Amino acid sequence: MEIISNNDDPFFSCLCSIKAALDEIKKSNNNNNKARETLNNLLLSCISKLKDDDRYRNDIRFLKIWILYADSIQDFDSVFKMLEKEDVYLSYAILYLSYAMFLEDKGNFIEADRVYRLGISRDAQPLEELKRVHLEFRKRLGQVLNVGQPQKNGNGKSDKLEKSLINPWSLDTINDLLKKMMPNMMKFKGYYASTKNYSGKVPLSSLQNSSRNKIIEIGGKKYQIKGCAGQGGFAKVFKACVNSNPDEVVALKIQKPPFPWEFYLYRQLDKRISDEERSSFSSADRVHIYSDYSILVCDYIDHGTLQDAINSYIVVGQRMQEVLCIYYSIEMLRMLEALHSVGIIHGDFKPDNLLMRYARDGLKADEFCTRTGPWRDQGLCLIDWGRGIDVNLFPVGTEFNGDCRTSGFRCVEIQEKRPWKFQVDTYGFCVIVHMMIHGSYMAIEKVCSDGNYRYQPTKSILKRYYNVDLWESVFTRLLNVNPGDDHLKTLQSLRKSFEDYMKSNPRLIKDLTELLKKQRATLCA
Repeated sequence: MEIISNNDDPFFSCLCSIKAALDEIKKSNNNNNKARETLNNLLLSCISKLKDDDRYRNDIRFLKIWILYADSIQDFDSVFKMLEKEDVYLSYAILYLSYAMFLEDKGNFIEADRVYRLGISRDAQPLEELKRVHLEFRKRLGQVLNVGQPQKNGNGKSDKLEKSLINPWSLDTINDLLKKMMPNMMKFKGYYASTKNYSGKVPLSSLQNSSRNKIIEIGGKKYQIKGCAGQGGFAKVFKACVNSNPDEVVALKIQKPPFPWEFYLYRQLDKRISDEERSSFSSADRVHIYSDYSILVCDYIDHGTLQDAINSYIVVGQRMQEVLCIYYSIEMLRMLEALHSVGIIHGDFKPDNLLMRYARDGLKADEFCTRTGPWRDQGLCLIDWGRGIDVNLFPVGTEFNGDCRTSGFRCVEIQEKRPWKFQVDTYGFCVIVHMMIHGSYMAIEKVCSDGNYRYQPTKSILKRYYNVDLWESVFTRLLNVNPGDDHLKTLQSLRKSFEDYMKSNPRLIKDLTELLKKQRATLCA
């Protein structure tokens, strides 16, 4: 233990005594019971004297005393719960590292993994070190799982690690997660909560789809309603100007009952998604939680949705050109790779939730392959995170069994009441691809091939000049997922096959550039 002298620090004498006791134990190779008893007494005395002193409330030196004490009495659970209750030291990675290592030593691997994930979700520092140690732990855990040896559970009894099934969309599950995350959420930038009802001059219940120019006051700002941008079962989204400034436009998602979960997902996107990919996912500036409503303030993008683009072809009896289908497939695959690699599932992946992004400057064909210049501003933006799932909040091996109940987007596993995970997003991707190519929702059938069953779209006829192999590979690989498949590698492989095809013929990129220009003129008009 490192000690820094400070005569004005009453903690200094405690540290000196504790270090002396530790040195005695080290000299005896951990066999000096009297020295251990002395250490316990010193640790307890130090904690009793200084735990209520605000100077040490988040002093990492005092946290190390708590960790030593938890290890000494072999009861890290009680110490950790107490620190959580007091809301101290929760931003230090060393707390989660020490607790997880203690649990691993006891054979409680599932709980250890939960502690690592909890620290990561709380952005405990240094975060990269916490992630690195967690990754090493998961590798060790994988070896244990492969061997299949029985492990100890929280009660000290031996039991095999079994996969658990959870409905991530049930209110009970979400409320339980929110209760655990609430102390941390309250520290999020832009999170404002009140125990009172919304009391603005204009009742939120009075806002209708046809509402125009009503002004609602939230958090000291005035939002002038310019129209309804969309609605669901429990929420409405309004376009609004901030403080009557026509150049500052936002989307207000007003929901009853209040629903803070979506804001939690937005802050996880901010933490986990790289700057290079962040523009492909919507952002939220703030959320105001009242006892009766929640109001989420988000970026507003007014270029239409991928559904609008698909419909623009259907209404004139046409289908989206293949090169456009390929481009948007690349964009969506890139999105899913970025999301799933950091443990986030969107849960409602459909064309209505994909906004169009257009570059301000002209697109250059030679910058497409490197995705540089204006191409970085061009593409899609995924919105609506109300059904988002943070896989990191669940134990390793958890699979899900909820039903999204979104007609046309229920994956094979949901349809057959089997466990699922990332398939809920990849199936949505397949449906969108089918809509772009055929102009209709996808129906699937189960066919027998070489004694094995596989799933395929019932409508599989493609235009003769299409690259049939590319599209068939998408449906074959994503509709027939095996338990041992590395789905991230599958997504990467499919994306690369599309990109390679585009790079193989410069004419394709030139055609794409012209089509995007025409599409923008049509949709933005």
